[in-house]
Amino acid sequence: MGLLDKLTGWLGLKKKEVNVLCLGLDNSGKTTIINQLKPPNTQAQEIVPTIGFNIEKFKSSSLSFTVFDMSGQSRYRNLWEHYYKESHAIIFVIDSSDKLRMVVAKEELDTLLNHEDIHSKRIPVLFFANKMDLQDAMSSVKVSQMLCLENIKDKPWHICASNAIKGEGLQEGLDWLQDQIAQSFENNEHVND
Repeated sequence: MGLLDKLTGWLGLKKKEVNVLCLGLDNSGKTTIINQLKPPNTQAQEIVPTIGFNIEKFKSSSLSFTVFDMSGQSRYRNLWEHYYKESHAIIFVIDSSDKLRMVVAKEELDTLLNHEDIHSKRIPVLFFANKMDLQDAMSSVKVSQMLCLENIKDKPWHICASNAIKGEGLQEGLDWLQDQIAQSFENNEHVND
């Protein structure tokens, strides 16, 4: 580590590195959301379905994000658990217009929350009830009820209505997530003092 890195670390100026998993069923809008969160000059013009996973990096005012955009296709969902241990937060994206697959989304969420590497962590979970622009989209309250989010008692969570294509609702969610991550870093630093 160079002198400048040490100095910025001592002064508390260095951005904290944060690993975020972006999960959800295929076609829920995960890649589109991540693309919208990147700086405009680095955004992709065309979004294609994710095979396996993509890694994206971007910075906020105080955090340096590494986002693992995981494929939601059923044959790739077993890859998710390999990234749980190193994650600091989870973004779970739901297609709020896909009523038929809401049960599958709930099953995947339950599997995630009960996994040994997640269950014991007080990791923040941000839900995007995406595709709110579609005519048959359910409200974020209805999505929350269908996923039984009120049963999540051991982790901070928040749900945002979003339209990933227009970027609506994304900043609200990201602001909440940054606050939660900053709080968890502060709490861990106090534990280590």
